[in-house]
Amino acid sequence: MRDPSRRRMLLITGGTVAGGALAAVTPLTAQQSAHADTFVPTPLASSDPEPNIERAKRWWLPQRNVWTPIGWKGHLFRFNCVYNGALICDPSWVIAAKPNTEPYRGKNFQTTVVMPLRGGGFRDFPATAREVWDDDLGYGRQGWVEDSDAPVLWTEHRRHEGLVIRQTVFAHVPGGGPVQTAVEPIYAWTRFEVVYVDPLNAPKDFTFQLWLSGSYMKPSGPYQDENGVPLTVFPETAPIAGGLTMQRVYNPTGKPITVPITDAAGNARLLVTTADKGTIAMTENPKVKGVYDLRLGLPVATGAHIDVLIPMLPQPLADAKAEMAKGREAALAECQAFWKESATTVATIDTPENYVNQVVRRGPQLAQVVAEKSPDTGMFTFLSGSYAYDVLWSTPTSMVSHMFLDRLGHHDVVEKHIEIYKVTQGTRTPPGAVFAGGSYPGYLSTPKTLQAIDWMSDHGAILEILSVHALLTNRQAFIDKWLDVIVKACDFVVQACGLTGHNGVKGLMPPGHSTDEGVETQGFISQCFTYKGFASAVELLRRLKHPRAAEFAAFADTFRATFAQAVRDLADRSQKWTDAQGKQWPVFRPQFAGEGVWDAFTMLDTGALMSVWAGLMPASDPLMKSFVEFFRVGPNQRLFDPAHHNALYRAVLDHEQSSSEPCYSWNMFHSWRLGDRAHFIEGLYGLLTGGLSQDTYISSEHRNAIYGNLFSHPIITWSLVHAVIDDSLVADQLRLLRLCPLEWLSSEKETRFEKVPTKFGPVTLRMKLDQRRDTLKVDFQGDWHHEPKRVAVDTPPLPDLKWITVNGRKHRAGREVVL
Repeated sequence: MRDPSRRRMLLITGGTVAGGALAAVTPLTAQQSAHADTFVPTPLASSDPEPNIERAKRWWLPQRNVWTPIGWKGHLFRFNCVYNGALICDPSWVIAAKPNTEPYRGKNFQTTVVMPLRGGGFRDFPATAREVWDDDLGYGRQGWVEDSDAPVLWTEHRRHEGLVIRQTVFAHVPGGGPVQTAVEPIYAWTRFEVVYVDPLNAPKDFTFQLWLSGSYMKPSGPYQDENGVPLTVFPETAPIAGGLTMQRVYNPTGKPITVPITDAAGNARLLVTTADKGTIAMTENPKVKGVYDLRLGLPVATGAHIDVLIPMLPQPLADAKAEMAKGREAALAECQAFWKESATTVATIDTPENYVNQVVRRGPQLAQVVAEKSPDTGMFTFLSGSYAYDVLWSTPTSMVSHMFLDRLGHHDVVEKHIEIYKVTQGTRTPPGAVFAGGSYPGYLSTPKTLQAIDWMSDHGAILEILSVHALLTNRQAFIDKWLDVIVKACDFVVQACGLTGHNGVKGLMPPGHSTDEGVETQGFISQCFTYKGFASAVELLRRLKHPRAAEFAAFADTFRATFAQAVRDLADRSQKWTDAQGKQWPVFRPQFAGEGVWDAFTMLDTGALMSVWAGLMPASDPLMKSFVEFFRVGPNQRLFDPAHHNALYRAVLDHEQSSSEPCYSWNMFHSWRLGDRAHFIEGLYGLLTGGLSQDTYISSEHRNAIYGNLFSHPIITWSLVHAVIDDSLVADQLRLLRLCPLEWLSSEKETRFEKVPTKFGPVTLRMKLDQRRDTLKVDFQGDWHHEPKRVAVDTPPLPDLKWITVNGRKHRAGREVVL
């Protein structure tokens, strides 16, 4: 195997700490020729073609342990569908409890699909705690029904007997309208349908089983090797108190009939409409009292199907029967109308890569499912996840607004879900000892009822939501409503940075709880989110010619200078690593003061690399460039085993994605700033295929663990938009096609970025190559609310490209086209 270039190389040697320095890195050429059955990192060589989706998919082992939420905009409850088709109906189980779901704790249910054993019969219900993937390796085959506006999830069960059963599921609220109470009945419509029959050898009939139980699959974290936080079987939680009852079925004609299964109170726990000429039987599991085996049979003929209707909570039998009587097609029609996008501000992104298009399409739907309307206050909020993180970490979840939904034009959705922050401003105390006993009327925070763990960065993250939304939309009503909130939030930053009763760098945000570590530090993440939000607020105030804009701008300059000096001081006292040229560089801890618990990975995820994204350090600074290289080729890479890695291990960049939490791949902003196309494109495709489930596009907090969230969508969306339409590189300038993937330049299909929000107004860009592939046709239109001073089109590095026509005018390729 050829040796990759140093810039591309991921397999390198490392060493132990010696005299404060880490050993030099040199290519590990012997490791490059690994055994055929060994999974090793897959570095790109400089001569490799530019990545695309199909190439990038092969960089990774399939994600294990995936679960995907199914729900209704604003509803308090969500179903969660596991990779193997198990459906978890748990209205309250979360890692951190919150008051509005506590009344529903323990009122859970689960259906688990069980296929027959090769020799006949069915496997036993699990008797001991273990990982769910012990039974099936943790892999499934799932996807979304693409011709459906509503999110309808399918799971395929491919059977050696000679057939394929496709399970589909969607959520429905009777009536099909917006939630009112947010706890109204919600149902999961599940269909099991034969979609393929082997023409040579297939059975006449087929019977499978559903285990009916309490929710017994829950995420649990040993954080050992690949077992980060896998779904784990807890058999003791499976029995259903009071049991279930199914009336005796007499169906001599074999026509489809609806069979209710009720709980001890006589309420419907699920209803089944049998297949034509199908069978149904239910018995209590012979080994686990309170768990039931529901056996469902159907003829092996294409189109044969069974419908199972599952309410989140037990429903009066008459109500559940009415929902079933409505019929699946009628319920789905209401869902289609409910989910069909009607907002005129929403962008269209359509590329030759359907995978990309579907990520952009389904991501905003998932974001609105992983959200809720409070039954108590009537206010909406985004949540940090479903079935684990059904609470609110404001810092990472803020990116769902300012880097994701607002960048795709879902402005009304953002406004509806951030109202909570106006109500809570000034009502809570920042999470640091230095703030005790003070008054902080400008402090923005997570409402106490939604709180998971407060971070010092939350204030800046929320300020970034408000400021970016105002800059992108230019909505006067929003600005009028929120301007005082924004100004008071800026005052809080000045107030907080003026505090001196701490052991950190004075003039920056004081120490406090920077992350979930439970200790107080003066973390990079606190400084970076604070400055980012503050700087965006200053940009807005300057646009508005606000009388305090200059005052706050001067403070921002002082903060930035103080921060830069603090970074250099930290560099002097940091451990060093030695690059391939023999030069030593600092390995930055993720804090200026205090002692962290998880520095091995937070130094990447919440550390110094954030400084470039925040605008506090230039990407060209040697300290920043060397620290990115540390994660690309430094000593940690020699320890990295991608098949047995979990989020708490020493972090590296794997295809430019953080090996800990992909959503914190801040190196992407370094590559973007520097115009480092190779690393930027690798990171974009790495995140698209490695930070999400390649089947359902749901994000993981870290690979193979904690799904049901949108953590990676913001950095993916921000990057793919800025690759084509960049309003952030230079103030008052718009750059087009600067880092556009070559895969999106096609002679077969036009690529469309329509009504994409920018700080100047919505932008539409369409592009297509001619059949000779030597001329790129570009159509551009801007609907300005603040016209940029300069608009320029960059030439994509297509080897045969000779001409670019922009709005009908022809230009020679290779030259910047200024419009």
